[in-house]
Amino acid sequence: MPLIRRDDPKPAAARQPAADLAALTAALGDPDPDRRWQAARGLGSDPGAVPQLAAAFAAEQVPQVREAIMTALLRIGDAGAVAALLPALRVQDAALRASAIEALQAMPEATLPFMTALLADADSDVRILATELVRNMPAETATALLSDLLAREPHPNVCGAAIDVLAEVGTPAAIPALQACAARFADVAFLRFAASVAIDQISGAEG
Repeated sequence: MPLIRRDDPKPAAARQPAADLAALTAALGDPDPDRRWQAARGLGSDPGAVPQLAAAFAAEQVPQVREAIMTALLRIGDAGAVAALLPALRVQDAALRASAIEALQAMPEATLPFMTALLADADSDVRILATELVRNMPAETATALLSDLLAREPHPNVCGAAIDVLAEVGTPAAIPALQACAARFADVAFLRFAASVAIDQISGAEG
């Protein structure tokens, strides 16, 4: 899939008269995928179109059109856009999940209010994907979120994903949580090793 881009040189609202916005919204349901693609491209600076973009994203089967809708939501970048993309974390389509993660990572401020719920989701796969969303957040925020996760997380694979992110972006404040996780999963060799590596990397970066 093409990379999602936010750096559009000219806002869509400057290209499309306000009178055309209703027509663009209606065109999201057009049988012609080219028209749906054009409509999504034209709605990328109109927060009022988020509900329609969200509905179109959920129903769209053509990858290029879906990518255009996702890019429009990314350009809008508000809480509604984040909420529209979150269901993609639960789909079986790996490429769609990856694209949604990429888009959400590019909206860290808008995504942050959703992180507590995502990191506590009943589905361990969603919790694993949520750790990736933390990767692009400020180091102190990422450390706090993932340290809290490690303190309560029962699934070793989720802990492993969190440790991997902390090894890259964590601050020294994460070290107690990493040590406690390694002790709690003393019989899980890969977690002990991963925690040790993360502690070494964090300590080395601090030094």
